[in-house]
Amino acid sequence: MGLLSKITAFVTAMTVMAGSGTSQADKIFDKYILDSTSGSTSGNSSEALSAPVDPVELSKGITIGWNLGNSLDATGSGMNSETSWGNPKTTKSLILKVKEAGFNAVRIPTTWFNHSDSELNVDSAWFDRVQEVVDYAYDEGMYVILNAHHEDWYDPYESNLTNARRKMKNLWTQIANRFKDYGERLIFEGLNEPRWRSTNWEWNGGNTEGRSAVNKLNECFVKAVRATGGNNSYRALMVPTYAASASGLDGFTLPADSSLIVSVHAYSPYNFAMNENGTTSFDPDDVNSTGELTWLADTLYDRFVSKGTGVIIDECGTVNKNNLSDRMNWAGYFPKVFGEKGIRIFLWDNNAYGYGNEKFGLLHRDTLAWEFPDYIKKLVRTAKNYNK
Repeated sequence: MGLLSKITAFVTAMTVMAGSGTSQADKIFDKYILDSTSGSTSGNSSEALSAPVDPVELSKGITIGWNLGNSLDATGSGMNSETSWGNPKTTKSLILKVKEAGFNAVRIPTTWFNHSDSELNVDSAWFDRVQEVVDYAYDEGMYVILNAHHEDWYDPYESNLTNARRKMKNLWTQIANRFKDYGERLIFEGLNEPRWRSTNWEWNGGNTEGRSAVNKLNECFVKAVRATGGNNSYRALMVPTYAASASGLDGFTLPADSSLIVSVHAYSPYNFAMNENGTTSFDPDDVNSTGELTWLADTLYDRFVSKGTGVIIDECGTVNKNNLSDRMNWAGYFPKVFGEKGIRIFLWDNNAYGYGNEKFGLLHRDTLAWEFPDYIKKLVRTAKNYNK
């Protein structure tokens, strides 16, 4: 059954089942909508691009994304690094489970320095493994974001720029050449949360020096990828603000390029979503809950999306505070406020369970069972209903 036919059947079924209760409606949603993305769609990696990718239109092809957190980005040594933070080795079955739930995009945080020499010449075995995991998703017709995640060499100090730009160019030249023939559904993200770590400037938007250094590193990344030619001449590339934060928008400038997507992380509103000692409540009808989100969505749309630059919230989520009802409220609001502005979101999932700090676990990677299936279902449904 094609997607249009599924939607028609869904509307008919919902009309017939009106008043039958939430559980019955959820079953109908599962049957007619979620499974529209669960079939196997071959994603041939060799797809020639002939013009710069429109980053806003590309983003609109994403329904909702999921992060493979704390796996390929773990900083252990050798080929066992993938499991050094306690997660099992990534399998194709895991990615298929994500797709089955309605996600059509995966961000693959990846750390490279621990698989490279001092100049970031990457081990071939690590490249093979990263490409294998990329292909798990890409070959299913999914969008993939590949980045450089827990790297200490690109700390944005003016005194470090010569070293960082040299390594940036070398690393991304290798990555870009390795994936040169992949089509537009593969997106490169040059840096993850670049900031002055363990300083007073880490999470408050930075200072003039730090923000300027991030701008220069973003420019270096874009030039390195574009110089490899082929599809990389046209591929959409992601660049972050300082620390990939909303507060890092001050002083942020885009490289001169027509196919860019701004990376912003939004564990928001902070006191609900991230601060383990903050509020456990989220009320979608209360501006005290929603104000931070509506401001950010409006700001990102006005500054970037309306002017032809894409924006992706490539990390977001809510820590578990034993407050599922309020997290469900958030799940019905967060994808809506950004989706209506043409901005797509990627949930952070580190497979960490329990309550409080950093407990963002969603999909158990050993059993492939969702910890909060109704929460996931509501996030996907909201994204599908309100994305523009």
